[in-house]
Amino acid sequence: MDPILYARRIVLSLAAGAALALAPVSPSKAAAKIQRLVSPGGIEAWFVQDATVPLIAMEYSFAGGSAQDPKDKPGVAFLVSGLLGEGSGDFDSKTFHERLDRRAIELRFRATQDRFQGSLRMLRDNRDEAFHLLRSALTSPHFDAADVERIRSQVISGLRRETTNPTSLASRKFLEMAFGEHPYGRQTNGTLESVPTITVADMKDYVGRVLAKDTLKVAVVGDVDPDTLGKLLDETFGALPAKANLAPVPEIEAAKPPQRAFVPLDVPQTVITFGGPSFRCDDPHFMAAYVVSHILGGGMSSRLFHEVREKRGLAYSVSESLHWMEHSALFIGNTGTRADRAGDTIDAIDKEVRRIAEEGPTQKELEDAKSYLKGSQMLALDTSSKLADALLQYQHDKLPIDYIEKRNAIVDAVTLDDANAAAKRLWGQGLLTVIVGRTPQAAALPAADPAPKSD
Repeated sequence: MDPILYARRIVLSLAAGAALALAPVSPSKAAAKIQRLVSPGGIEAWFVQDATVPLIAMEYSFAGGSAQDPKDKPGVAFLVSGLLGEGSGDFDSKTFHERLDRRAIELRFRATQDRFQGSLRMLRDNRDEAFHLLRSALTSPHFDAADVERIRSQVISGLRRETTNPTSLASRKFLEMAFGEHPYGRQTNGTLESVPTITVADMKDYVGRVLAKDTLKVAVVGDVDPDTLGKLLDETFGALPAKANLAPVPEIEAAKPPQRAFVPLDVPQTVITFGGPSFRCDDPHFMAAYVVSHILGGGMSSRLFHEVREKRGLAYSVSESLHWMEHSALFIGNTGTRADRAGDTIDAIDKEVRRIAEEGPTQKELEDAKSYLKGSQMLALDTSSKLADALLQYQHDKLPIDYIEKRNAIVDAVTLDDANAAAKRLWGQGLLTVIVGRTPQAAALPAADPAPKSD
């Protein structure tokens, strides 16, 4: 769904990627071994030591993200994420990539609305060089002119493609409708107007303000002992500034439904994005909302899938899920349908949302959803990389370090009354809906033939 991840620079060795994808971790076994490690220099990490395979996976983040972009220059964090791996310290871009490839090291950076995040994956024997290259990228990026313009041109090309992509247009319009002038209302990858104006000074300012130790969160899973990991963390992150200098981001609730917006685009398939305000992850009723959201739109057994695809044949797929940020929360759904059936599809979604808001789920739906959510956790944490990513997210959400052990009991504790109340609160006001496609009149007509080519 997320165009935020589009065009980010990924340095990936195929050998390392294949090996890491096959690095198994037993979630139940890992849960008992999750430890809070504090390095000699005070860097804290959630850590699982696992010597099943000779691999190490690390996920880390800094508070800030694209919400720290200047109001008139969205896209700064996104450009930074594409340039930190393009030469640093003693290495130009070509040399930096060659060292990563030679050692089968995977290094990634990405910007989300609230955080600047990174991933590091390596074979155990290459850990010293991997952490050294990460330290170099974080503390002494070059931002050479040729690299900046190359990455900038890639981002601009992506933004141009988005102007004719109905899914991208729907996402942008939905965020604008939900959040207006708030930083969450801006797309992380910026705009065609803003990206050309971003300077190296803007990017260096962002790095200096955001990449700091006081907001750093780290999760590590793999074949490394605690003492060695502590030293590596200090060597990698120890030279960063002690404190970030972040601009305050105000709390905001998404716009109140119902509202509807239409974006004209002459394409055969109409894209529909719908949603509204939701539960934050620290809300005591969050898990009830999470369960009932799965009942409405979480996969091929969901109500929306049954009503929209199986019963009426209006769309190939339709889904809905919860999305929570640092200062707000949304539920968001998406589907695509034939232009001349867009009205029927929207009516079917509205009807089913109203029905679950008024009646709530059945006891059987609740029990089936709980069973699925408990079982799917095992698949969601079955590799080192997935487990590290989950442990980082739990830190973002301020969950306890033993949350993996407690989660199924929290799911089981959701009652039918809880689910009914959550459904009413989520969907009782209706939907924010964005439709991207042909006008209703044009939807009734076949697509125009392309203009003939001149000889």
